Amino acid sequence: MEMRIEADSIGSMAVPADAYYGVQSLRAKNNFNITGKPMHPAFIRNMARIKKAAAITNQSIHMLEDRIADAIISACNEIISGKLLDQFIVDSIQGGAGTSANMNANEVIANRAVEILGGKKGDYSLVHPNDHVNMAQSTNDVIPSAGKLTVLELLPETIYELKRLHSSFLKKSREFDHIIKIGRTQLQDAVPMRLGQAFHAYACVIARDIDRMEKSLEEVTALNMGGTAIGSAINTNSAYLMQIVPNINKICGTSCKQAADLFDSTQNLDGFVHISGILKTCAVNLSKLCNDLRLLSSGPRAGFGEINLPARQNGSSIMPGKINPVIPEVVTQVAFHIIGNDMAITIAAEAGQLELNAFEPVLFYNLFESIETLTGAVSTLVDNCIAGISANEERCRELLEESVGISTALCPFIGYQKAAELAKKSLQTKIPLRELVLQESLLSEKQLDEILNPEAMTEPEHRDKVLFHIN
Repeated sequence: MEMRIEADSIGSMAVPADAYYGVQSLRAKNNFNITGKPMHPAFIRNMARIKKAAAITNQSIHMLEDRIADAIISACNEIISGKLLDQFIVDSIQGGAGTSANMNANEVIANRAVEILGGKKGDYSLVHPNDHVNMAQSTNDVIPSAGKLTVLELLPETIYELKRLHSSFLKKSREFDHIIKIGRTQLQDAVPMRLGQAFHAYACVIARDIDRMEKSLEEVTALNMGGTAIGSAINTNSAYLMQIVPNINKICGTSCKQAADLFDSTQNLDGFVHISGILKTCAVNLSKLCNDLRLLSSGPRAGFGEINLPARQNGSSIMPGKINPVIPEVVTQVAFHIIGNDMAITIAAEAGQLELNAFEPVLFYNLFESIETLTGAVSTLVDNCIAGISANEERCRELLEESVGISTALCPFIGYQKAAELAKKSLQTKIPLRELVLQESLLSEKQLDEILNPEAMTEPEHRDKVLFHIN
């Protein structure tokens, strides 16, 4: 392989002649063989967008020659369009607070700009990674800003999928609203409810997740661009400070603002922790409702069997005909993963010292992963599970009638003590509670019909009418 020699403050090193990355990127690749995964493509594109905005800004204030600025902008455009991504060779988890990621971008952009100007890769006399591509920037404002732009790019897709899930639950709540079933607390029979009410409750919790997630986007709109190393804006000027974020907005289509305190925005990562916490909360909610779906569909003969989940694949290599709830299971596994990621993100944010947090790479690695895995989990839950759920109406009624849960509805009319006595007797004798009430002439059949009417047991306004009429 033909090589070229590049040098940095550590010394000289041979770099493949056709590589757009340079010596600092290659050192980082050798030092950080951690995950085997390169940086997220959206994160790379957002670094390129920032470099483009910086070049435009430096050109407009006459700090960067037109020909150099134009070449840098062209190189950035290629990366933004998806080219040269294979030249970003630094591992997602890396030491140095993201310096290697920033230099990987600087070197790739510089070498492509050199080519555009007619030079050969590695001839940094034409376009220099630090002096030109990184002009008026630091790792410490580029990396957190690229992270925020990436969250702004990825999270709306998660919100979109959650809105689809919310709509799917609402549709099922209407479809199942006429089906009466036994409600359960602590996995024991409780009081009657409608199956539609259970699914409406799922829609409500997802609606809260959506609201929290949409509001959290504000957390990542304040960029510390212009703060450079620690927030003091060293190596910039007032004209650059005024233009850099507006130029980023023009390129990215965002509505970001410059952070009110650049020192604060450079050293503190609490906004990312907040978003991670919201993702974790959503994951917990999803796992809980998926646990419910698995219970309600359990059996199908020896369990609750109140609903049917769509059959998606064989459930056993040894038991013929067995179908497992694989979609709820995978959503719960994603929830476990997101909960673990949140802990890593929390610790990474806490571990910063003084004017900089050096642990942004692992924070972003876990945060982007949480966003994308949650998006995928919700998508498959909607398409491969919720949309195809059907109800076993007869089974729901059978379990309701066999339970003593309806005894609660009788308390206002025959008293708690008598209702408890009959409930115990029903369990011992297997005689339905309704029949025992009639045997003892405690209520008439007509009164029981009114009291045990599904609407009366599950809606306050209907129950009020029954209480007024009978009492």
